[in-house]
Amino acid sequence: MLNSHTSQFLYDQVYDLIRAQIASGSLRPGDKLPSLRGFSRQLKVSIATIMQGYTNLEQEGFITARAQSGFFVSPSIDRSIALPSATSPKPVARDIQLSGVVRDLLKLSRTPGVVPLGLANPGGSLLPCRTLARIMHRVVTRSPLEAVEYAELSGHRELRHQIAYRSGMLGTAIDPDSIVITNGASEALALSLKSVTKPGDTIAVESPTYFLLLQLIEDLGLKAIEVPSNPTHGLDIDSLEDILEQFNVSCVMCVANFNNPYGSLLPDSQKQRLVNLVNSKGVRLIEDDIYGDLHFGEHRPLPLRSFDYQGNVVTCSSFSKTLAPGYRIGWIVAESDREEMLSRKHSVSLSTSSVGQMVVAEYLATAGYERHLRGLRRRLMQQVHKMRLKLGNHLPKGTRISQPQGGFVLWVELPRGVDALKVFSRCLENQVSVLPGTIFSPTWKFRNCLRVSCGHPWNESIDQAVKLLGRVTAAEQQTRGH
Repeated sequence: MLNSHTSQFLYDQVYDLIRAQIASGSLRPGDKLPSLRGFSRQLKVSIATIMQGYTNLEQEGFITARAQSGFFVSPSIDRSIALPSATSPKPVARDIQLSGVVRDLLKLSRTPGVVPLGLANPGGSLLPCRTLARIMHRVVTRSPLEAVEYAELSGHRELRHQIAYRSGMLGTAIDPDSIVITNGASEALALSLKSVTKPGDTIAVESPTYFLLLQLIEDLGLKAIEVPSNPTHGLDIDSLEDILEQFNVSCVMCVANFNNPYGSLLPDSQKQRLVNLVNSKGVRLIEDDIYGDLHFGEHRPLPLRSFDYQGNVVTCSSFSKTLAPGYRIGWIVAESDREEMLSRKHSVSLSTSSVGQMVVAEYLATAGYERHLRGLRRRLMQQVHKMRLKLGNHLPKGTRISQPQGGFVLWVELPRGVDALKVFSRCLENQVSVLPGTIFSPTWKFRNCLRVSCGHPWNESIDQAVKLLGRVTAAEQQTRGH
């Protein structure tokens, strides 16, 4: 029987039950699923509930319907999709020259009418836009003067309280006064880097890593050294330890929870080891925890600062991936560097949008945010699984695709010799954006890799875009073959 005492819809429980059976192998490609009537009697739910669960599975390609015969596990499930290779970059501290290229690529990817498989943003239909609009009307009506004045430099007090409260629910006590509200995670990362480094310093980063981090490192006149990473478990701590022995590294930057672009998750034992390592070496650690709330598992993974008792970890995050990208509400949690960060924020942006902070604070104070997150995680998990399956069906044999445990991006490793920059250009000519892997490395590695976003709900345009990507990649592979 299904659990009627949970907030999860019954048809979603049907979906999860069948998905689990497919994943475990108890339902194999070609197997017939229980009939609607028989399954409804077995689970003691309506036929309509079973039908909705089956329909969702069919829409995502896990099962297929046959006229007069019922539902069957899709034969395409049988195709094994390998994970991308672990990286092994040479440990060399390098200057970065990426900013101009990244800006040009992103500008092209944002052209109106382009199918957005490149930019890592959640689709607007997945966000509580109407609820936020109602809250905005309410807070502006109630406090019109506060809504238009500059906010406190460190941020709206109630918003800082709500962020600290949510952190406490994870078992990590945070003083609201250690929080600085920023203009998105971008400003949070920039302020953090500026506060713990000086020009010429060397920063250790994951390989591959988020291109914005590389842009920041370049703009601040810093050097980067790439640390080997694994598509499942993230940063290689053994390799990092060797690097810290050989090089004078000032700071390590890490996305422990669902690295962008791998989607990898650093296990708790390795999180503790990482924190212990940097603390013993006197090296600062900046974590970007922007995807932490978008976990596909039952429990939210802990941030790195949960393992730190010396105040050495600086945590950056935002609500851009979960709630409202346009509000630009991010934050930093830092003790020892807080005053330095506030000073730098004052000289750069003075404050963060008052009304945006007020709206988010009020929304967090209700149970609405947690309900929203539960639904958002489920939708993103379904979209990621469907995109991975579709890419596996349409891209050439030998393609490797990440299998993230959270977030909504996929790292695609095309067969050796395929030029992802050419694939990017040809797709863009046909109004489809993806991002080439080269911008995720300070040394232009990953020439045969792409990052694909799964943030937008599946529709006909996305379906056609994936098919186009498959055709373009196959054509590029054939050209290389000749």
